[in-house]
Amino acid sequence: MCATRLRYAPTALEAYLDSGEAMASMRRGIAASAGEPEAPATLPDTMKGLILAGGTATRLFPLTIVTNKHLLPIYDRPMIYYPIETLAGMGIREVMVIVGGKSVGDIVELLADGSHFGLDLTYRYQPGAKGIAHAIGLARDFVGGDAFCTVLGDNILRGGDLRHVAGEFEDGPWGAGTLLYRVPDPERFGVAELDANGVVLAFEEKPVRPKSDLIPIGVYFLRPDAFPVIEHLTPSGRGELEITDVLNHYIPAGGLFTRVYDGHWTDAGTVPSLLKAAEIVSQDHVAGRWAPPPERPT
Repeated sequence: MCATRLRYAPTALEAYLDSGEAMASMRRGIAASAGEPEAPATLPDTMKGLILAGGTATRLFPLTIVTNKHLLPIYDRPMIYYPIETLAGMGIREVMVIVGGKSVGDIVELLADGSHFGLDLTYRYQPGAKGIAHAIGLARDFVGGDAFCTVLGDNILRGGDLRHVAGEFEDGPWGAGTLLYRVPDPERFGVAELDANGVVLAFEEKPVRPKSDLIPIGVYFLRPDAFPVIEHLTPSGRGELEITDVLNHYIPAGGLFTRVYDGHWTDAGTVPSLLKAAEIVSQDHVAGRWAPPPERPT
């Protein structure tokens, strides 16, 4: 699948909870005037969401010795609020949070049932750091027969909402999908190898010599047929089940959906990227593209 570029007009963040047709119509009008792909007239009807909030976060020691990294503050709210906002912005309402590592109970206490985000949250525990694909595999019963989107809990995306991307995948023929993003240090990530026409040929996990500067960021669109693929994966040299192996499975038959994300992104998994995330959000606040976090029910 060719990597098509997305362009976003700035929107107010508070719209992420709004599912009204009037607001959706306004966004479609803005997108059309900016030359963007038109968003679906309706929100994804059955797509579910996953947020992965496990791991040991050793790259953030000593900050994460006694707490889960997804509870660390980024600007004015905990890190895990951002992937929640990303999924809510797609129109997804049923979300499972895969927890693990430190302070699992604190995450549940913080997020509760998700009603203050406009979501219905449930939880599943991942014992140990066994990889992104392993964590996704734990959601098989929750997903059922629906398409779903997984967002990594340390990924901060600041741009237009992605509801039209989610709708395009859900209505399309693809088996899997991801967003691509240009980075200056692709060797830290799984890297996309492209042909001369920009078609993704493969993903390579943390290569010494990257073949491009495009990486699949932590937003993955999948369908239930991904679970048998995950079952047959073998652990990588890191001892984990890699999401890049899942994506690679769909490439030969043209079953991979990719879009290049032109908003701001960082993974907040290191101290420098944690600071970068706060700076990105601060810039949005100064520009008037920010809203206070939702109030928790009392």
